[in-house]
Amino acid sequence: MSSDRRPWLAVMVAALGYFVDMFDLVMFSILRIPSLRGIGVTDPEELARLGKHLLDMQLIGMLLGGFAFGAAGDRFGRTRTLYASIALYSTANLLNAFVTNVEAYAVLRALAGFGLAGELGAGITLVGELLPTRLRGVGTTLVASVGLLGAVVAGATAELLGWKACYVLGGVLGFVLLAMRLGVAESGLFEQMARSTTPRGNPLGLLWPSERLVRFGCIVLSAMPIWFATGVLFVFAPELGRAMGLSEAIQPGRVIGFAYGGVVVGNFSSGWLSQVLRSRKRAIGAFLVALAVSMLVFLEVAPLGAMPFYAMIFVVGAATGYWSVFVTTASELFGTNLRATAATSAPNVVRGLAVPITSIWFALKPTLGVIPATRMLALVCCAIGLVCTLMLRETFHRDLDFTEP
Repeated sequence: MSSDRRPWLAVMVAALGYFVDMFDLVMFSILRIPSLRGIGVTDPEELARLGKHLLDMQLIGMLLGGFAFGAAGDRFGRTRTLYASIALYSTANLLNAFVTNVEAYAVLRALAGFGLAGELGAGITLVGELLPTRLRGVGTTLVASVGLLGAVVAGATAELLGWKACYVLGGVLGFVLLAMRLGVAESGLFEQMARSTTPRGNPLGLLWPSERLVRFGCIVLSAMPIWFATGVLFVFAPELGRAMGLSEAIQPGRVIGFAYGGVVVGNFSSGWLSQVLRSRKRAIGAFLVALAVSMLVFLEVAPLGAMPFYAMIFVVGAATGYWSVFVTTASELFGTNLRATAATSAPNVVRGLAVPITSIWFALKPTLGVIPATRMLALVCCAIGLVCTLMLRETFHRDLDFTEP
């Protein structure tokens, strides 16, 4: 294969990898209620409590996996890390179809989360290092946008298949992807660094010196509002619908389909805006403002009925679509010896923040009420995200051939 086509093969395979990643990641959000009912949980309060517990286990697994696979990507290579990541989450998702109790379910969700953590960051790092600077944003936007269609397909699949069949399908798709990954070339920048004596792949390097910690903290918090929307509005949409007094029950599969349909549109739009403005920071800032406004409008319009609810979920999803620009920026902010560590850890730390965010939301609901608690937390998350975005350095034109001291 000619050398000019190899980067685009990496883009295609990374996009398909993220497609399977998102298919498996959101599948639990859709299957939360039917799968728990399938193993004997019927009480509505228990469905919500145990659903949060299982989601927390998945997100904690992703948080730990983000650091582990990120460090592995900088130590052993981007492609080898991807192979291990795919094998683990595919096996765990396949086994999810055979759980009979909550304890086993929780362990498998944690293992699936741990494996899923390695997919996006390693893929984005590989694509960013293989493509020329002017096309880097285009490549990573394609990866994220095509990949996010996996969530849309997951929503449609859940409408057609039972929860066990969905998990089996997710596991099988992962193994098919693993076979496709075998032809992807390693990053030249990594191979060059691997021949040197530069220390690499140490997650503690993200925490010291203090300037690097601030850099990492700011990029993570800039995307925190995305996982407020995902962890609260999308995952607990049925509970929000009941709190709004809707007569028609909100269907999780439809929520995911509408939400991630919006996310795909938003990812293309944020990538395009970043290219037009020639700025990652301004694109993220614009989408953060749009996200705050869309969530406030959602809380006013969604109580009007099921279709307005789904329509506004689509709008909120579109406003969270700066995820691709965020992950691209995370990879560009750090040198080659910490790039996979940062690009893999950052999105998974963001996902892990959904654990305290949803816990705060659950704690505020009894005193403030569901809607006021959601409104207040949404505004706080967006305000923090915007301040941290303003503190980031611009990376649009940055040459990635550098290392961290």
